[in-house]
Amino acid sequence: MNANPAPGMTSAPRLAAILLLALSLTGCVGYRLGGVKPSALANVNSIAVPVFANKTLEPRVGVLATNATVTALAADGTYKIATRADADAVLVAAVTRIDYIQIRADRLDTLRPTELENVVEIDWVLKDARDPTKVLDRGIALGTSRFFLDPNNQTSRTNALPDAAKHAARSIASQLGDGF
Repeated sequence: MNANPAPGMTSAPRLAAILLLALSLTGCVGYRLGGVKPSALANVNSIAVPVFANKTLEPRVGVLATNATVTALAADGTYKIATRADADAVLVAAVTRIDYIQIRADRLDTLRPTELENVVEIDWVLKDARDPTKVLDRGIALGTSRFFLDPNNQTSRTNALPDAAKHAARSIASQLGDGF
């Protein structure tokens, strides 16, 4: 292998080319491979997710929100889902509110909605699995969904609820995985 510079290339242009190459690679300095957990959760690798409490009048919404959150955490991949006995932390949550906001009204009757937005609110606390009095993180997650009302309003509301719960669950996964 010849260590001499290429013919016609002196050391100054060669140094400039190396410097230009080094400067062009500095754009990737801020990126990291793998999860970027909040520093308070650095020792948490697995989370147990018991069924969320339901403080609303909507039946089975706690189970719906729990399933959506487990799916969102698994898709995020920052934490492993585990049983309470094997987990580093436990996610205790409650669906506290479901609101409906009118988006569009009937042209002839402004009090009759034709499109609504539902808002699902989940209050959550991440506790240490070994010491349940120690709170690692807490937050409120909101999820929304829009839907048109058909002749059966209850069916329209029930069909839109999983989508809003899924958005709230993604918010929880984002807050736990990225810190925001």
